[in-house]
This record gives sequence, C-alpha cells and structure tokens, in this order.
Amino acid sequence: MAKIERVIEQIKDILRDDSRGLTIQDISEKTKVSRITAAMALMKLEGAGLIDARTVGNCKLHYLRKK
Repeated sequence: MAKIERVIEQIKDILRDDSRGLTIQDISEKTKVSRITAAMALMKLEGAGLIDARTVGNCKLHYLRKK
C-alpha cells in the first residue's frame, strides 16, 4: 500500500472520531506526515466525495461526509 493510501485511511479514522472538524495542520500532526502530504490526501478524499470542507476565517475545516 502506498504512503498516501495509508494516510487516507488514517485520516478517515481520525475524522470518524472527531466531528467538530479538523484543519490540515491538525491532521498532519495526528498522522505524523507533512502538511503537503495531508493536503494531498484530503484533496483525494474530497474529490471522491468522502469528506466535506468548510472555511471558517482563514482555516479550512474538514469533516467526514454524512451519509
């Protein structure tokens, strides 16, 4: 499994546990990857329709999409 795929699975688990939304910085710290890698994984998840993002001030919060 590629690194980005492992990060995507970690992000899905993290977002499942945290419904208040997380920034790229929060996610990169929890997954122990760079902000660039976290942002790439989040873009893939958003493109696949698995997460939603909302801008609050200068932060972008990411959530798992409700089914």
